[in-house]
Amino acid sequence: MITVEHLTKCYGDFLAVDDLSFEIDEGHVYGFLGPNGAGKSTTMNIMTGCLSATGGRVRVDGYDVFETPKEAKKRIGYLPEQPPLYLSETPEEYLRFVGQAKGLKGQELEAQIAGVMEQTRIREVRRRPISALSKGYRQRVGIAQALLGDPRVIILDEPTVGLDPIQIIEIRELIRQLGQHHTVILSSHILSEVQAICDKILIINRGKLIAFDTPEGLEKRLLAPSEITLTAEGPEETVRSILGEVAHITSLEVTQAGGERATVRLKTDLEDIYDLSRQLFFAFAGRQVALLELTLKKTDLEDIFLELTEQPAEEAAGAEEKEEEA
Repeated sequence: MITVEHLTKCYGDFLAVDDLSFEIDEGHVYGFLGPNGAGKSTTMNIMTGCLSATGGRVRVDGYDVFETPKEAKKRIGYLPEQPPLYLSETPEEYLRFVGQAKGLKGQELEAQIAGVMEQTRIREVRRRPISALSKGYRQRVGIAQALLGDPRVIILDEPTVGLDPIQIIEIRELIRQLGQHHTVILSSHILSEVQAICDKILIINRGKLIAFDTPEGLEKRLLAPSEITLTAEGPEETVRSILGEVAHITSLEVTQAGGERATVRLKTDLEDIYDLSRQLFFAFAGRQVALLELTLKKTDLEDIFLELTEQPAEEAAGAEEKEEEA
């Protein structure tokens, strides 16, 4: 559906996108992640034909974005982080303008306007000035314009930024519905949102692709071992002795000891952390030592993101400034 090959973008001496290659298949919702200044917005602007590249190729449904831009752009609907809305117009007027700019006419234009308004649930506000609409409704209008022309690919840059919790839930549900009929690429800083919505996740850092997998695949391949914290009734020596009999413990740290109880943090290489918690329960029960507390810390997308994208603060700040200038 979308093929990115050796994509490069330089701003003077700064390399914003560094030999980036990946392929997007049809019929999925993709999450596009990276820290500020990683090159996400630059890459999305190049993919949509809004920005030139220093080198490399982008093809959408077989059409080169640089050599056949008109055909490539017909297949893409794009919502930038700041929706390009005309606040003095109503949603209906604005969508008619965008539809005409996309080459729609007559009955086809009116049918598509009606369809996207119904799909994004903005019919009830279609004759109000956009300036009078809430942030959530403005985002819906922005998504509606991206849907005009029935593009095969929808690219959404931070579609829920600045929304309240109820609006976020509504936009997430809309994105899920879009994923049933379109290929959707979603950029977001809300990791729980990406994990809840997306089938596959791309993570870039310093302009390079550093991970591309399903959320489950990323957890299995890239995460640090899962962690358990336990507090047992007994001296540290006894607790250590019992834990020494349990397999698959890769690290052990006593965080608190003294008197008649000890607290220990440990990690395991087992895929199912519940297997280890079961072994721990029976190991302590077999020695007639009471487990007072057992807490499981299961790794998540936030752990993956931090592990893969950690960089010095001054480097991150410099990269963010460069991408904002773009």
